[in-house]
Amino acid sequence: MQAGSADLATLGQRIRHFRGERGLTLDQLGEAVGLAGSQLSLIENGKREPKLSVLGATASALGVELADLLSAEPPNRRAALEIELQRAQAGPLYGALGLPTVKPTRGMSDEALEAVVGLHRELQRRASEAIATPEEARRANTELRERMRRENNYLPDIEALAEERVRASGHRSGALTHREVSVMAEQLGFQLIYVNDLPDSTRSITDLANGRIYLPPASIPGGHGLRSMALQAMAHRLLGHERPSSYAEFLWQRLEINYYAACCLMPREASVAFLSEAKREKRLAIEDFRDAFGVTHEAAALRFTNLGTSHLDMTLHFLRVAGDGALQKGYENDGIPLPVDVTGSIEGQWVCKHWSARTAFDETNRTTENYQYTDTPAGTYWCATQTGRTDAAEFSITVGVPFNQAKWFRGRETSLRAESRCPDESCCRRAPSELASRWAGQAWPSARLHSHVLSPLPSGTFPGVDDAEVYTFLESHA
Repeated sequence: MQAGSADLATLGQRIRHFRGERGLTLDQLGEAVGLAGSQLSLIENGKREPKLSVLGATASALGVELADLLSAEPPNRRAALEIELQRAQAGPLYGALGLPTVKPTRGMSDEALEAVVGLHRELQRRASEAIATPEEARRANTELRERMRRENNYLPDIEALAEERVRASGHRSGALTHREVSVMAEQLGFQLIYVNDLPDSTRSITDLANGRIYLPPASIPGGHGLRSMALQAMAHRLLGHERPSSYAEFLWQRLEINYYAACCLMPREASVAFLSEAKREKRLAIEDFRDAFGVTHEAAALRFTNLGTSHLDMTLHFLRVAGDGALQKGYENDGIPLPVDVTGSIEGQWVCKHWSARTAFDETNRTTENYQYTDTPAGTYWCATQTGRTDAAEFSITVGVPFNQAKWFRGRETSLRAESRCPDESCCRRAPSELASRWAGQAWPSARLHSHVLSPLPSGTFPGVDDAEVYTFLESHA
């Protein structure tokens, strides 16, 4: 029978502790229990698991109970530190550094040992902050959403910076051109270069040493995606970003660069003028805003949330919902009851089946926005929803407002109206009683697992980015 229930490192430390108290050498104790001193040394160092008979003989030789040897508590503070150091150096985090292990000796002071263990703790803490586990990502995302809700999704300093840089490019009206974006890069000392071999884990790479911003190629060079990616890369420099020290800081930096790009593509002054006129004429429409500035529907919808409260005096909400009904992005300051989990996170939660964000998938005409009024426990809301599709799946983009603000929008005359009682499960989540009684206990579906829910982002310098691929890419283009 093996002493498998005892932690080997702690067990070894306790044997060494009691042996030291008794003034016995390794050879003396080994002789008493029928082991060579070298074998006993392996046990004390946690590298060999002794048989229970050997443990019994060792306890008798030391004059202690077997339970004293098998206790999970280190015998003293020094032993606890040595055990912690041993475990830290055996872990993958220290192993990845390629450094030799440090073995504490009798001559190493407790203070020196404390310092070494403290360094390992700090190394582990920083690694834990840098990696984006699902729990960490959801918590950070929830905190960021609450922060932007308090700010009405409006960042005036970035608005002013973007307005200044757009004017400096020579832009005056209409959609920001690809040439004007290139001028903005040149004014910062960068050249835009389009390549076919960007690492899969990146959208763009900025070569600070040689003043280059690498972007993927596109069939339409002036397209919204490339302009936006270039502007985001520039934003890191303009906003003085340093390497993120935590996933929360990484998310904030990403929000800032996205915000800056949107401000450049849809400048505040021109956008507010366009939207204010549309509001006066009671013909606000996200699709018109989108087409006026040559951006995607999602970009226009998100930009509308930046300006809607601060410049148009209205509260509103935004949703991006996957074809299966899962909420991918969401913002609200109008009180609409977004689906949340117990932590307050909305990402991945199912939107009510009666909301237009989901009913729009059933519409045959998907070329224009779909309009709907929805009665909810928090009041009645009017929504405009546009559906779209990526290579992977379909999605919907929704912008909505409380009932009394629908008068400013085109589509307010819709007769389509629905009722939602969510989060009450009887609304759309609970099966009719007749079906439930017939099939409960008779169905066993095989669920589709979304692997990103379980997988943390790799912990490179930037979450999710393979440093080795980035450096190899830069070297090949230098």
